[in-house]
Amino acid sequence: MHIETPAKIVAKSPKAVFEFLIDIKNFETLMPENIDKFEVLDAETFKFALKGMPEIILRLKEQHPHEKIVLGAASDKLPFTLTATIAELAAEQSEVGLSFEGEFNAMMAMMIKGPITKFMETLASNMDKI
Repeated sequence: MHIETPAKIVAKSPKAVFEFLIDIKNFETLMPENIDKFEVLDAETFKFALKGMPEIILRLKEQHPHEKIVLGAASDKLPFTLTATIAELAAEQSEVGLSFEGEFNAMMAMMIKGPITKFMETLASNMDKI
């Protein structure tokens, strides 16, 4: 399953956006208002839960300075990645795109596509908070 948000223009340099996103605790700022739990587990891992959804643990998997950050599920039971790509538009302006990639059976994909899409859209719209 692949979900992509429209790119969001952020009034920060790619370096500033990258540094914000690799600091795991900053993801709490981007989370939806209906967040039930947010906990930093270590420098590369955090756990969160939205109301009515199970807890999800995300770990920083890859980082390509000022260009791309990949977070992945800490559990192999539901393998997926959340990727942020950063492109420079001007010295203090970046374009940030988010994509979700996961391998799920058809039933699971049907159940989670709506909530994941809404979650991704919220993360993207909250990029203004960087």
